[in-house]
Amino acid sequence: MAFDKMELRDIEVWDGNFAAAQAMRQCQIDVVAAYPITPSTPIVEGYAKFLADGYVEGEFVMVESEHAAMSGCIGAAAAGGRVATATSSQGFALMVETLYQASGMRLPIVLNVVNRALAAPLNVNGDHSDMYLGRDSGWIQFDAYCPQDAYDLNFIAFKVSEDHDVRLPCMVHQDGFLTSHTAQGVHTLTDDQGYGFVGEFKPMNDMLDFEHPVTHGVQTEEDWHFEHKARQHNDLMTKVMPKIQAAFDDFEKLSGRKYNIVEKYDMDDADVCVVCMGTSVETAREVATEMRAQGIKAGVVGIRVIRPFPFFEIREALKDIKAIAALDRSSPGGTVGMLFNEIAGSLYNSDSKALLSGYVYGLGGRDLTKANLVALFKELQANVDAGKVTTPLQQFIGVRGPKLAYL
Repeated sequence: MAFDKMELRDIEVWDGNFAAAQAMRQCQIDVVAAYPITPSTPIVEGYAKFLADGYVEGEFVMVESEHAAMSGCIGAAAAGGRVATATSSQGFALMVETLYQASGMRLPIVLNVVNRALAAPLNVNGDHSDMYLGRDSGWIQFDAYCPQDAYDLNFIAFKVSEDHDVRLPCMVHQDGFLTSHTAQGVHTLTDDQGYGFVGEFKPMNDMLDFEHPVTHGVQTEEDWHFEHKARQHNDLMTKVMPKIQAAFDDFEKLSGRKYNIVEKYDMDDADVCVVCMGTSVETAREVATEMRAQGIKAGVVGIRVIRPFPFFEIREALKDIKAIAALDRSSPGGTVGMLFNEIAGSLYNSDSKALLSGYVYGLGGRDLTKANLVALFKELQANVDAGKVTTPLQQFIGVRGPKLAYL
């Protein structure tokens, strides 16, 4: 059965959810198994409508929970299909058990994660708590800063995930509401371009290939479990970076839009910089430009690939910086934030003498304002001038009441 093609303009006004749903349509997914949760529901809802309207030839399976949604995706991927779904927050937490199954079985599933705070207290707005929860699950993880990125990175995710040298599942993250429900101009691909970029799905080790029987989800215990995890969840992930870079390069040739494993803005001569993810990158870039007008050589580093973590790319980007702020949008639970820790690990045993500070911000959807960032850049410059960190190692930005800072 042939599916209808949808005529798109060169630029459409889409929010991040609709952009992701359109990319999923153009990739022509075989199976979407889903359970709704705010703020990711419109992604799978939009895909279901494309299917009902004849724009997709596939199956939409409505299940009883997010655990069942990923379980359905695992079954469909093991059977040899192109598979995707979406979730957020508590739903993501319910999926966590099955995330390890998907990566352990090397199934190329794409999961759109619309990042939202984890309860309690209950909150439907965006922060990176769920993103951080999945960082050790063996999935490749991309981060979108805007609806355009949410659209483009879905194509790239399928391209990388389905590479037979990779065959690992992939997440595409976007900020809840700030990206998922905020409409911006999105430059589009034609249906032929989008599908042509990801290519026809080529199964590998699928359970329905009766001429070449395989077993999925075996038990290993102490005799082989260590080797499986060490060689797959670690060694294989370290070899993914060249595949990601190749996909970025191919996508630039197709669309003219360039993506980097680590995004650098005004970093050539910067003395101080902010390292962050999501929509905060665009805000930080604007403030950095304003700070330069005030005589502070400010720059911004955005993390595009979260897993595998780009240790060497981060080290290169920060090698000449004098003071760095790591912005973590998740509560660290009595320690430093994940991004702070990863940056420290990247710079360890290098020649860098950068002063590193940690900032927790934006929990439960709290705004990161330009005024917050102006104060932050000035604190970094004060550290440079003093030759030492003059503030607590980790602070909470914008929290009401007495100032929270420790370490």
